[in-house]
Amino acid sequence: MTTNEQQLLVPQDTYLKAGIHIGTKFRTAYMSKFIYKIRPDGLSVLNLDLIDQRIKMAGKFLSRYEPKDVIVVSRRENGWKPLRAFEKATGCRTIPARYPPGILTNICLKDYTEAKILVVVDAWPDRNAMKDALQAGMPIIALCDTNNQANDVDLVVPCNNKGKKSLGLLFWILAREYLKNKGAIKSDDEFKWPLEDFAEE
Repeated sequence: MTTNEQQLLVPQDTYLKAGIHIGTKFRTAYMSKFIYKIRPDGLSVLNLDLIDQRIKMAGKFLSRYEPKDVIVVSRRENGWKPLRAFEKATGCRTIPARYPPGILTNICLKDYTEAKILVVVDAWPDRNAMKDALQAGMPIIALCDTNNQANDVDLVVPCNNKGKKSLGLLFWILAREYLKNKGAIKSDDEFKWPLEDFAEE
């Protein structure tokens, strides 16, 4: 599955236990390049090295922005706990639950919010947020499973974007990488937020 155990952001076993690499039985053409193999039951298995590389890239990309300029959205309920923990750890703004259409584009709305980059947990349920971000000219980072389209996405992070443990682990790592790249912490050991704050048991 992976040959770079030393270079991974977390031990390979941690990734595997969270099921971050388990995709769906459906595969889009774009996501096929991230697929390592197809299991006998038809489920796709994503390449762990590529998942890890893309989380690193996302951490660096996000760190160009101040917390107030980042907005993270998840219509999918399994993303709500990870998002709330990510906001506490980084100060970035999150919208767990329904995204209120127009808040990134319509200055007349009382909850209008200015942001410079959008992160979505799933491009399909979070499509209203993506539509607004495109209209506002904002770059988009999207977590994408094997069944996702990647149209209009600036950076795809391949992963199981449906599981509680998978999303918890991903946002825990992303929070740590964001803070390291911002210089807020110097090493992994300085990241004091436990994984349990992000992930369901």
